[in-house]
Amino acid sequence: MNGPPLRKIRSFVRRPGRITAAQRRALETLWPRFGIDFRERRLDLAEVFGRRAPCVLDIGFGDGEALLTTAINNPGIDYLGVEVHDPGVGHLLVLLERAALGNVRIVKRDAVEVVAHMLEAESFDAVNLFFPDPWPKKRHHKRRLIQPQFVAALGAILKPRGLLHLATDWADYAAHMRIVLAESVELAPEPVENLSGDILAFRPPTKFERRGRSLGNDVVDLCYRKRSAAS
Repeated sequence: MNGPPLRKIRSFVRRPGRITAAQRRALETLWPRFGIDFRERRLDLAEVFGRRAPCVLDIGFGDGEALLTTAINNPGIDYLGVEVHDPGVGHLLVLLERAALGNVRIVKRDAVEVVAHMLEAESFDAVNLFFPDPWPKKRHHKRRLIQPQFVAALGAILKPRGLLHLATDWADYAAHMRIVLAESVELAPEPVENLSGDILAFRPPTKFERRGRSLGNDVVDLCYRKRSAAS
């Protein structure tokens, strides 16, 4: 993928997480079934999922329950989830085994590296990035995942007319997202109300959303479409 190198600043901190015995077992025994090891080689999504189907990239899926719900409701769509935290990955692996789903795969790695090294240009119908760490302190804003270089990289892996769907419960981060996306030459705003019938825009509630609402935070959804070659 051409373009400037992506930044080295991490958008996350690996904190010692509380992992259950079931999650640890899942990481050890279910990874070969649902996991994809990171490597600097482009994925063939048709080979990964055993078919050609619309594909969605889900970045930072947390505990995985929202991703699971979406995948169950849309068996004709394939989902590639990216997450860095072991407890969340382990939890989703347990859920996938119970549901016997075949349309979800996981990469346990920094999304910036995954997008830069593993994903083909124009290979995804949608990218979901729900409730990323807002890094609220001003000195930490450089750690926010939504930055011009990363947005450009996401635009590159989206198919023409592909959808980028962002959500946050931090008003300041929502404003930051709007500013960054306004600079994009590939992505144009798509009013959320225009997407009520689009299954790729469906977003079930997440644990982070429920927590934010309990604190009185307003949830903001922002959607953008990749411009077609003619637009």
